[in-house]
Order: sequence, then C-alpha cells, then structure tokens
Amino acid sequence: MSLKKATFVIVVILLIDQISKVYIKTHFQLGEDITVFSWFKIAFIENDGMAWGTKLSDFVSFISDETAKLVLTLFRIVAVTGIAFWLIDVTKKKRSKTLIFAISIIFAGALGNIIDSVFYGVLFNDSVMQVASFLPEEGGYAKVFHGNVVDMLYFPIWNGVIPDHIPLIGGNYFSFFDPVFNVADMAISTGIGILIVFNKKAFEN
Repeated sequence: MSLKKATFVIVVILLIDQISKVYIKTHFQLGEDITVFSWFKIAFIENDGMAWGTKLSDFVSFISDETAKLVLTLFRIVAVTGIAFWLIDVTKKKRSKTLIFAISIIFAGALGNIIDSVFYGVLFNDSVMQVASFLPEEGGYAKVFHGNVVDMLYFPIWNGVIPDHIPLIGGNYFSFFDPVFNVADMAISTGIGILIVFNKKAFEN
C-alpha cells in the first residue's frame, strides 16, 4: 500500500469526520439528541478531556482545567506527529497493507480530534442554549488549543435491571452502550483493533 493510497484513506476519513462535526455543531444545541433507531441516537455533546471525558486535572490536582486542556492538546499533536513519521517509515519499507491501513486510520482519527481541540474554540461560538455559528463576529468560545471535541454517535443498545439469578451483578441496573463518540474515535478504535486482532499479519516481519 503506497503513501498516496494511505493519504487518500486519511483524507476520506477526515472529510467524513469534520463534515459530521461541523453539521452537528451548526444544527444542534449542546445536549440535544434525535432518535434514529431505538438503539441509535444522534446526541450532541462536547468532550474537553480524554476518553470518557476524563481530564488530566482529575489526576493532577495542582494544575487548572485550562492548563490541563493545553497539555492534552499539545500531547495529542506530539503523538500524531509520531504516528505520521511511523506511517511514512512503514510505507517506505513496504510493510504489510494491513499495518499501513491500520496506521492510516489511527492517524486520521487522531488528526480529526486534534482539529477540534486546536481550532473549534476559535471557529465557533458556544453551543449552550443555542446553535453555534461558524466564525461569529463576537469571536469563538475559547482560545486556540482550548477547543472541545464534538461527539454525536450514541448507541443505547440495552438498558435494564439484570436478572437476580445472575451472580454478583444480579438485581443491578445496567446500560450498554453509554459512551458518545465520533467518526475519529471509530477510526482510532478500529485501527487499534486491527493491530491487535491481525497482529501477525500486520507485523509479518
């Protein structure tokens, strides 16, 4: 798989990711959702932290949320730069298509979320109790590097009380699947999944 083909995959994923995010940002209020199927909703939330909304400041109490956000964004930029060099290296060495494809979609997903973190705070105004505008006259809701990641894909597949006869967890309320995510998250998760499941094929040398 050539670097040109890998770049095409990256561009396609980035376009789908960013078009979906911009549409949600400019058509939904924060917290608004619509039901597509009983097991699938479009639900607009914003994530100013890591996976599951976790913030660096949750673990390091002496730094502010704003500093934690900046550190996280800079870390993401360093990480995606490393992934880019890895992708270039494996294409030059003509490694397996499985490896190159997996790295490509991981890179696309990581870059998609970085675009949100770096630019969305400047490009859009707040979505609380209103639909955000693109390039508002009054300015954006945050500084560069302090934007929030837009999430919208929600799959509440099942929720209810677990039968009492099931050991340990019987009688407890349980819901699956709670996280709200985006196309970029899907790309990252899929790429990592490919590297795990098809490990021998990806790293054939």
